Amino acid sequence: MHTFSKKILLLIFPSLLLGSMAGCRGDAEKLAEKERELEELRQLAELDKREMENQYAQFALQYDELKKGIKDDSLIARLDAEQKRAESLLAELKRVKSSDAAEIRRLKKELETVRAVLRTYVLQVDSLQRLNQTLTTERDEARAQYAEATSQISNLTTERENLTERVAIAAQLNATGVSISPIKKNGKQAKKTKDVVRFSVTFTITRNVTAQAGNRNVYIRLMKPNQSVANPSGNFTYENRSIEYSATKTIEYTGEEQTITMYVPINEFLSPGNYAAYIFVDGQMVGSGSLNMEK
Repeated sequence: MHTFSKKILLLIFPSLLLGSMAGCRGDAEKLAEKERELEELRQLAELDKREMENQYAQFALQYDELKKGIKDDSLIARLDAEQKRAESLLAELKRVKSSDAAEIRRLKKELETVRAVLRTYVLQVDSLQRLNQTLTTERDEARAQYAEATSQISNLTTERENLTERVAIAAQLNATGVSISPIKKNGKQAKKTKDVVRFSVTFTITRNVTAQAGNRNVYIRLMKPNQSVANPSGNFTYENRSIEYSATKTIEYTGEEQTITMYVPINEFLSPGNYAAYIFVDGQMVGSGSLNMEK
C-alpha cells in the first residue's frame, strides 16, 4: 500500500472511532433517562397501591365500629360479610404487584363499591340507633302511640333507602389520592412528632360533569391516634349530626378535576401513631387517607 494511502487511513480511522464512541454515549444517556422515568412510574404505582391498602384497612375497621351496640343478628351478619369482603380484597391487593396495572384498576373499582356499601350501612346503623332511642323513650306509651311510632319508623327506613340510592348516583363528588404530610417550622417535611407545626392534606376532586357546578365547602376532619380531632375549629353537619372539623375551605367546582391542598395548624403535643384525614363535601364523606408517625 502506498505511503499516501496509509496516511489517509491513519487520519480517517480515529475519526470513525470517536464518532462511534459518541453515538454509544448518546444511547447510554437515553437508556439511563428511560430507566429513571420507569423508576419514577414504579414508585408512583407503589404509593397508589399503599394508599388503597390503607383505605381497605380503614373500611374493615369501620365495620368493627358499626357492629358495636347493635343487637340485630341479621344486620350483624351482613356487616360481618362486608367486613370479610373488605379484608379479602385487602389481602388480594397485598398479593398483587404494583406493576400489574389491570389488577390495580380492578381493585380500585372494587374499592369504590366497598365505600358505597359502607355508606349505606352507616346510614342504616344511624337510623337504628336513633330508632332505639325513640323506642326507649316511648316504651311506656299506649299501643296506639306505639303503632304510630312503628309507622314513622317504616317511613324513616324508606326515606333512608331512597337516600342511599341518591348517594350512589353519579352526581356525588369523590376525593382521591388523599395524602397527609407533617411540616416543620421551616416548611420542610417533619419526621418527628415534636417538630410538627402543621399538617398539609392534599387530594384530588375527580372530574364529574353531571355534578352541579358552583361553590363547595370542603371540610377536613383530622383524627389523632387517640381518636380526638386535631385543631378543632368549628362544627358542620354530617348525617344529621354536628361534628367537629380541623380545617375548611371554599372551592369553586366546575365539574373538572382539581387538586386541593389544605392545612391543619398544630399547637399541641402530638403522640406517635396513626393520623387519619377524612374529607367531607355536601354532607358526605368523599375520601380519606392516613399517615403513621414515629416518635
